[in-house]
Amino acid sequence: MKLDATDFELFDVPATFAQDRAVLDARWKELLREAHPDRVAAQGAVAQRVAMQWSVRINEAYQRLKDPIKRAAYLCRLNGVTIDAEHNTAMPTDFLMQQMAWREQLDETGDAAGLQALQDEVDDARRRGLSSLDWLIDEKGDFAQAAAQVRALMFIERFGEDVEARLDRLGQ
Repeated sequence: MKLDATDFELFDVPATFAQDRAVLDARWKELLREAHPDRVAAQGAVAQRVAMQWSVRINEAYQRLKDPIKRAAYLCRLNGVTIDAEHNTAMPTDFLMQQMAWREQLDETGDAAGLQALQDEVDDARRRGLSSLDWLIDEKGDFAQAAAQVRALMFIERFGEDVEARLDRLGQ
């Protein structure tokens, strides 16, 4: 294992948006076994500390690779395009109008059926957004557009969490 390897190199998978989750899971377990501090216990504290650092690095890479939005953001960054969601909040007007309509619907809906319908709509928007990332990154190589889509998906994710929280409160 090389310290300066990308997450994709570390996991020995192609640097693409499309990934097989089972392959990532298996490779993660394999890497953790290889880097486990107990394997180097006889080599002393320094070797164990290095093994622990590798375990942290492996876990961080796994968290990025298994989450499609984090993976897309990482691929954008590797290709010179930052997401910068904290500062770059510009979104197309139709997307902002959709967000406002959803927010209004969330505020006005008081029953579980209405909230579930809203959650289904948000889940569908997420699926469409992820599908477009697959096309933008793996097919088109358009990392600037992919970064804009990642920012949009981050909004959708946060809103979906709000809907889910409201559903949870109704269930109590």
